[in-house]
Amino acid sequence: MTHVVTEACIKCRYTDCVDVCPVDCFHAGPNFLVIDPDECIDCAVCVAECPAEAIYAEEDLPSDQMQFIEINAELSQQWEVISRKVDALPDADDWKGKTGKLELLER
Repeated sequence: MTHVVTEACIKCRYTDCVDVCPVDCFHAGPNFLVIDPDECIDCAVCVAECPAEAIYAEEDLPSDQMQFIEINAELSQQWEVISRKVDALPDADDWKGKTGKLELLER
């Protein structure tokens, strides 16, 4: 089992979760983070650290977020590993809590 970053992260990209990850399974894109399912050890420490509440255990993933299992797997193979906290996107707080952001995902 793995953890999955969902739509809530799009246009926010807070990286508090990255700082606590013991295995460096996060990868950063232009406006989103993903978790590499092959690297995640399912420790769950990232879940509580996410200000956007965007990370779920795969078995707890809301039904409308299921496509993010595939998105995380795909993009983790394309994007660079991120292992340290960096500043959130400049307007992250404006996007936090908004829904319907999938079309804004930058690959």
